Amino acid sequence: MNVLTLGPEGQERVVLFAAGAGGDPERYRPLLEHLADHGCQVIAPRFERFNGRDATAAELLARPRGLKDALDRWASPGASVVAVGHSIGGWAALCLAGATPWGVDGRPLDVPREPRVARLALYAPAAGWFAAPGALDAVTAPMLVYAGELDTVTPVEQAILLKGAPGPVDVRIVPKAGHFSFMNTPPPGMAEDDAFDRDRFLAELAQATLEFATAAPDPPR
Repeated sequence: MNVLTLGPEGQERVVLFAAGAGGDPERYRPLLEHLADHGCQVIAPRFERFNGRDATAAELLARPRGLKDALDRWASPGASVVAVGHSIGGWAALCLAGATPWGVDGRPLDVPREPRVARLALYAPAAGWFAAPGALDAVTAPMLVYAGELDTVTPVEQAILLKGAPGPVDVRIVPKAGHFSFMNTPPPGMAEDDAFDRDRFLAELAQATLEFATAAPDPPR
């Protein structure tokens, strides 16, 4: 498995990063370096690109399985894991945290779980898979969720769905942002709204993610 790793190894706090459909964590490298520079061990597997097509069930399931395999390979067994994901990477992170996705055939998918996932930071997550009743019932980890106001790939409504989880969910809608505004290196030809300052936003996103990832655990309820 090809995995980008940054920061000190053997840390108690691990950031497990899941890229979007392009599968390449290098497109988010300034974010990942910011986390690593502040003491987080970053583990970010590379995945096959979907190339703008609908992925098969096997290709989708390869994402959470690959994340779990990378975590088992690179993280210490007792680490507390913050899963960070963009788009379909957010979908994979939610699967690990206990969410149950439903396929187009109307049946739930059997996805891997990872009990070490203690927090979720999700950017424009592909959360429409979790609209079925009870799909989010097992997700108790705190969530920090960003959605782009102008996102037509995973619209704001998908992020709002996650408020149905029993754990604390902080949904932040980013004015004038689109689906690819969360990438340091977006796909070629992707233009932003004139009113959106992507560089400033990405710096703020990296800091907010760091603060969320390194916050003290919530007290037991």
